[in-house]
Parts: sequence; structure tokens; C-alpha cells
Amino acid sequence: MDFLLNFNILFYVIAYIAGSIPFGLLLAKIFANVNIKEQGSKSIGATNVLRVVKQTNPKLAKKLSVATVILDALKGAIVLLIALTLDASSSTLWAIAILSVLGHCYSIFLGLEGGKGVATGLGVFLVLIPIPTFIGAIAWIFCAKVLKISSLSSLLGLTTAVIAALILNNGLDVGSNAPMYFIAFIIYYKHIPNIVRLIKGEEKKVI
Repeated sequence: MDFLLNFNILFYVIAYIAGSIPFGLLLAKIFANVNIKEQGSKSIGATNVLRVVKQTNPKLAKKLSVATVILDALKGAIVLLIALTLDASSSTLWAIAILSVLGHCYSIFLGLEGGKGVATGLGVFLVLIPIPTFIGAIAWIFCAKVLKISSLSSLLGLTTAVIAALILNNGLDVGSNAPMYFIAFIIYYKHIPNIVRLIKGEEKKVI
């Protein structure tokens, strides 16, 4: 029982459970009465919310898509901010960040299935490496406007943020860049099907 009351363990469990909340799935079901796990790419992320809901209600689709991005980002960021106020160590904070992203990508509520981790990764990076993440977000938005391919834009934004963190020497205060690389790896790994389609020229644009 003492194990479960340990400060770090409590935050790790909360981070994973919070990360597991499938906001895209819930919003689409509640407000548009559609199951995005059964349509489109079957992902629970904002892009699939936009793509599926847009078929019946374009105006609502945009609102739900934006809400999904914000909520998916906040579910990791809020846990981190609470841990920060309680003086959690840097290693604990990065572990919380990783578990938040893992929760989104491998949700306990969806049989260990989930989304691609981009928005949740954005949220935790904004708290832990804000300046590089802001640079990456600008690259993400710019690429999305120009390329109109969500997966490619997300990956380019993520790569930009990681490179910016290295160039700016935005230290992680844990003696290693491994936690940042691991989060990036998870997101890249979840995008493997998209990368394959990009190589084949089959990845769909978001119009």
C-alpha cells in the first residue's frame, strides 16, 4: 500500500490514466454522434475527428478538431504543471511526460490502442522545453498550411522542436536527452503507417 502512496508512483499512474483519456473519440461521439474508431483512419486524434465529422457537419468538425488538440495537449501538461508546483524532480517530470504520451498512444480505455501522440507530446514539450516547442509549433503550422498533409507536418514540427532544443542547448536537467528522444521515437513509431503511405505517395491531404 505504501508503494501506491509513493509521490512519484502516484503521478506516474495519474499521468498514464490522464493520457489515456480519448478526448477525440468522446467529443465526436457526444457532439456529432459518430464513432471515429470505426471511420476514416480510425485514429482518435484531431485529424480523424476533422475528417469524419466533416462529412456531415463541416463547421462542427473544425471546432471539435481544435478542441481535441487542446484537450489532448492539456491532459499531459496539467499533470506536469501540478507536479512542478509540488517540486517534483526533473527526472520525475520527464517520466510523467513519457507516460502521458504512452497513455495517449496506448490507452488503457481502448485496449492499449490510441492516437499518434502529437498533441499530447506538444503539451508536455511546451511545459518542459517551451522555446524549442514554440519553434516546432510554428514549423508545424506553416507546413500544415503549405503541404496540407497532417502526418508530415506533425513530424516536421516534432523534428524541428528536437533540433531546436539541441541547438539552443535547452537542457533537460537529467543529464541526457534520452527522454526527449524517447517521446519523439514513440510519435515516429506510431506514424510508421503514415510514413509508408508518404513514401508511396498515398497519404491523403486535409482539405
